[in-house]
Amino acid sequence: MDALLDAYSEAVSGAAERASPAVVKIDSRRREGRGRSGGSGSGFVFSSEGLTLTNSHVVQGAKRLSVSLQDGRTRTATLVGDDPETDLAVLRIEGNSDDAPYPTVELGDSATLRPGQVVIAIGNPYGFQYTVTAGVVSAVGRSMRSQSGRLIDNVVQTDAALNPGNSGGPLLDSRGRVVGVNNAIILPAQGICFAIPIDTAKRVVAALLRDGRVRRSYLGVGGQTIRVGDGTGVLVTNIEPGSPAANAGLVDGDVIVRFNDEPVRNVDDLHRVLTEERIGVPSKLGLVRAGAARTLPIIPAETRPRAA
Repeated sequence: MDALLDAYSEAVSGAAERASPAVVKIDSRRREGRGRSGGSGSGFVFSSEGLTLTNSHVVQGAKRLSVSLQDGRTRTATLVGDDPETDLAVLRIEGNSDDAPYPTVELGDSATLRPGQVVIAIGNPYGFQYTVTAGVVSAVGRSMRSQSGRLIDNVVQTDAALNPGNSGGPLLDSRGRVVGVNNAIILPAQGICFAIPIDTAKRVVAALLRDGRVRRSYLGVGGQTIRVGDGTGVLVTNIEPGSPAANAGLVDGDVIVRFNDEPVRNVDDLHRVLTEERIGVPSKLGLVRAGAARTLPIIPAETRPRAA
């Protein structure tokens, strides 16, 4: 038993030692002058040039951003881009000409995570910098709503303790590789915490570095999952005026069961198919209306960029 505990301790401490130099405290100033306000969170550097991943809500509305590194350096940072739909953002640390390369952390693979696997969280809860907590993966494949209201797929649930200020910090595997971006806690519950899977983050980062935002298509419907025959579909509960759905003639009470050749069993399925590649492309919706099957042509539009 002592050998097992020693091995566990060594895994946690080793992972924390490898990753901690790349973990940063992020301070955001949302209002200057009298009555100035701000907040703080966590992040981690994933490129030696200072590119840093964090949560969108940590930097949302910030007029000024600064990061503090474990080696004592404090630097200003600029926002490369953020995606409120997945609650992720990329910053670039502004370095001095004589700055050494920034320490980085290795990005892992969240697809291989299993319930019961040991994970380690590092962050700055309540300003206590480089706080390390450990636990296990409680579940994978959870769904969680971002602050924008969109469902995020395949969220990792963990019992590694998170508190305000942990947001944006890394969730590590036992080898010190990032497998998630710490995101949320459920209050007043204890031991129910969530992280955005790093595989999702990799896709979002690529889009933010390329375009400064994540482009998606949309239909303009609100809906909920209901049972239809032997399966399920998305019941249309509201339609945005002037949206692709409105232009296509969808009405409240329609049930979407297919998008082109892909089944739509729930709202998550719709989110998954409405990618950048669908923007402006004539498509077909399979519907059930008043008990009868119908096919409706529709042209998804690009989701409007969030106002600054």
